[in-house]
Amino acid sequence: MTEFLNDISFLFQRFGWADLLDIILVSAIFFAVLVLLRETEAVVLLRGVILIVVLLAVLTSLIDLPAFSWLISSVLPALVFAIPVIFAPEIRRALERLGRAGNVSFLSRNRNVTEKELHATLDAVVQACGRLSERHHGALIILQRMQGLSEYAETGVPLQAEVTPELMLQIFYPNTPLHDGAVIIVKDKVVAASCVMPLSSSGVLNRTPDRTMGLRHRAALGISEVSDSIAVVVSEETGSISIAQDGRMIRRLNMERLQNTLYAFFQPTEFTGSDGILARFLGLFSFKDTHKPDGGES
Repeated sequence: MTEFLNDISFLFQRFGWADLLDIILVSAIFFAVLVLLRETEAVVLLRGVILIVVLLAVLTSLIDLPAFSWLISSVLPALVFAIPVIFAPEIRRALERLGRAGNVSFLSRNRNVTEKELHATLDAVVQACGRLSERHHGALIILQRMQGLSEYAETGVPLQAEVTPELMLQIFYPNTPLHDGAVIIVKDKVVAASCVMPLSSSGVLNRTPDRTMGLRHRAALGISEVSDSIAVVVSEETGSISIAQDGRMIRRLNMERLQNTLYAFFQPTEFTGSDGILARFLGLFSFKDTHKPDGGES
């Protein structure tokens, strides 16, 4: 016991600020990786890799197996090259999120869109969603922010029209040529309709009742995972309104909450200044999750 206490005392005597900083940096890297991989298919793969490495380490340390140890020592370095291939989608998504850390809103004043035009655009979206919800007409509206969506706009029909509730109602009227797909809004214009969005790769949809959500909700989550855009979804089955942002979904919004949420996302001075950029970066690693399981929607 005395020897153990002496060892602990020796370690504390040699422990300095540089050692503390070293531990904090390594812990922060592991924390960031785990947070970025949470609720994705990569978590299952990561658990499998860690389990195999631990089992092999225990086996080779307890039993003297020269041939097996040589095989393991030869194969394990290959994991260094395999990891980027296995986790390629998650690595790309993490780099995209870091690259968007200091972005500003696409409707900020320095982009020649006034606050009045901002409110008019968002109000038109809110009114359209309210009326679509009452009629149970499904809709998917994508609001572009800093990151461009031209590659997705090219998959649809170009419009370059003013954002109005009537236009949205006409586009998403059932069985019309443009109703099946997403509308993309850039600044105060509807640039394209009937656009094809990427489906979500989030593993949470396969492990919760949310997996029964329809393609509109999966597309909304998908585009929010690969860009900084805001996706507004109206369920055709239930008429409920949802917002997808940064791979998360806020469900069951009424018109007032929808308006307040959009206003919050599209502040004219959003994320400007060093404090805003820092808050945006820290927000990447927030544990807050607004997924709420419920019945199936389309």
